[in-house]
Amino acid sequence: MQVLPELEGGGVERGTLEINRALVARGHRSMVVSAGGRLVKQLEEQGGRHLTLNLREKNPLTLLKTGRLRRLIAAEQADLIHVRSRMPAWVTLAAWKLLPKNNRPRLLTTVHGLNSVNFYSRVMTYGEHVIAVSECCRDYVLSNYPTTDPNKVTVIHRGVESTQFPFGYQPNQEWLKQWRAEFPQLNDRFSVLLPGRLTRVKGHFDFLNVVRQLKQQQIPVHGLIVGGEDPRRLQYAQSLYEEVERTELSADITFTGHRSDIREIMSVSDAVVSTSIQPPESFGRTVLEAIRLGRPTIGYAHGGVGEVLSTVYPAGRVELQDTVGMAAKLAEVYRGELAPPQPTDEFELSIMVDKEIDLYESLVG
Repeated sequence: MQVLPELEGGGVERGTLEINRALVARGHRSMVVSAGGRLVKQLEEQGGRHLTLNLREKNPLTLLKTGRLRRLIAAEQADLIHVRSRMPAWVTLAAWKLLPKNNRPRLLTTVHGLNSVNFYSRVMTYGEHVIAVSECCRDYVLSNYPTTDPNKVTVIHRGVESTQFPFGYQPNQEWLKQWRAEFPQLNDRFSVLLPGRLTRVKGHFDFLNVVRQLKQQQIPVHGLIVGGEDPRRLQYAQSLYEEVERTELSADITFTGHRSDIREIMSVSDAVVSTSIQPPESFGRTVLEAIRLGRPTIGYAHGGVGEVLSTVYPAGRVELQDTVGMAAKLAEVYRGELAPPQPTDEFELSIMVDKEIDLYESLVG
């Protein structure tokens, strides 16, 4: 049983579905508890079951659902519970403790993000075993929560499936025709892609600064921001739109909203960037996807993005919030002076999935 806030989209949700698919393939019974969302249909098509329980509200009242979750765990006879987010973790921990000791499932947590260090976040270290999605994530856990037993923290890097993001991939002609018709402003421009939802940690204002610098260098740049608005952070999205107007970038920036064809968009972009600021990304999956496709990819050398870049494309690293350095790297890409990534099989998804399910099976004996 995997427990998380919702199944709308994002790295945590995608990882949940990947594990669900592999569990079913290995003959296990796979359940996901969440508030629901657009990915429920895909989960069920893969052979998993979705159990609706909204544990996403960061509110003490959410703890009132402890009894419902305890009854759900008992009724489904889960052998192992894997929690992937903080508020659901508090409810799950409380429900787990209410079960008889000799009838408790194994309890596993994954630290997906480098969250603020406090009592609320500490719950992600309370699992009987803890997965960290990168080396920097493990370091973060052990340095900020020093009472955590290092022996129970295992690094299992996130991964990308090579068949889904093959090197040199090109979309079909039908997709290209539709893309060009929908976004004619990109034709004959140096397109730079920033993937990610409209949240402050993605560093969109840095991206706008980079685009402005490239314009000043007479480079025919067009910035492409692919990601939906966060319903809880609409004020941030509005401030971003206003900044585009204020800096006279309206003709040079396109917001596409949420898209499910990110692979195709990456493959037709001249460069992909990551401007994630604080807290840093714990892994940097979209960076890895772009590199797997062979696209020049530039990102800040901190957190998981820095870890991925250091491993598979060191030429793409710039210092944190060094927008001048990022603009310089992109100018090199435009002039053909920066070599693109080479094919790599580092951080393969199948390795991540096998390690995670091997851990499940070892915990339940």
